Amino acid sequence: MSSISKKVGFPEHSNPQEWRETEQRSSRYAGLETWGTDEVLKALLGGQMQALNAVWSALGELEAAVDAAAQRLRGTEGRLVYVGAGTSGRLGVLDGIELIPTFGWPEHRLIYGLAGGEAGLLRPQEGAEDSAEAGRDFILENNVGASDVVLGIAASGTTPFTRSAIQTARGAGALTISMANNPQSPLLADAEHEILLRTGPEVLAGSTRLSAGTSQKAALNLFSTALMVRLKKVYCGYMVDMQLTNIKLDQRAKDMVVSLTACSQEKAAAALHESDSQIKLAVLLVLGATKQQATNVLNETQGDLGESLRVLGLHQPD
Repeated sequence: MSSISKKVGFPEHSNPQEWRETEQRSSRYAGLETWGTDEVLKALLGGQMQALNAVWSALGELEAAVDAAAQRLRGTEGRLVYVGAGTSGRLGVLDGIELIPTFGWPEHRLIYGLAGGEAGLLRPQEGAEDSAEAGRDFILENNVGASDVVLGIAASGTTPFTRSAIQTARGAGALTISMANNPQSPLLADAEHEILLRTGPEVLAGSTRLSAGTSQKAALNLFSTALMVRLKKVYCGYMVDMQLTNIKLDQRAKDMVVSLTACSQEKAAAALHESDSQIKLAVLLVLGATKQQATNVLNETQGDLGESLRVLGLHQPD
């Protein structure tokens, strides 16, 4: 066994079955295939509820990870890097992609390390997760370093691809965060910030697309949304860095400007046109700033709309 394989394998002197709860069979669901469909559905839904309870228990760790990530990414060109295999990797890609239109997060500041590459989005690439070398090479080839935040996701917490990527990224100075569903998962110890989502045995033993996957989706939603809040991409409950990419979002942006300034739909539309569809800039224009003033202060405040209003001495209507 190579040294890197040893490093990303099971903990020494341990029986993986003792701590890999996601692989264990629960006697509660023995004979599931003989149950009525209503009972099967209730059992599956119960697992989903258990998944959310696991996320609730991890809120403290999520808070620390969000604050650390915001500190690392604020005012830099640092990137958010998602790493995973199978369901975990696909959930990471889904979470990252949605940051672009929802919060205006720059596409060049997102990287996805999915075991098996893009092919893994549409087709199973199960063997790809066993390559520790591929995980290491992904980090090195993308020049991941001290300005970046790397999030590794694995239900088992043992996936060689993900563990190697996190270890390599941490060695390069990146902020590393791991999510896993088994206590004592080695992936948790690999990262600076560990988030245990302890969902326990699945309704179907080992099917981590169920409770474990739900917990990961919820935790990723919480992490990335709270991160965007901390990075000043939310104001008064609105997504004020949203990209206006369709008719629905154009109208949503106009409604935001109207709500924040008490102007008419027509004036909101004109301000959005003048601001090149930038909601924050449009709000400042409606409230009396010139385009140059508004642009300068938003740059100075790193996009903080509330602070920009204060600096410019502008006031929202009650």
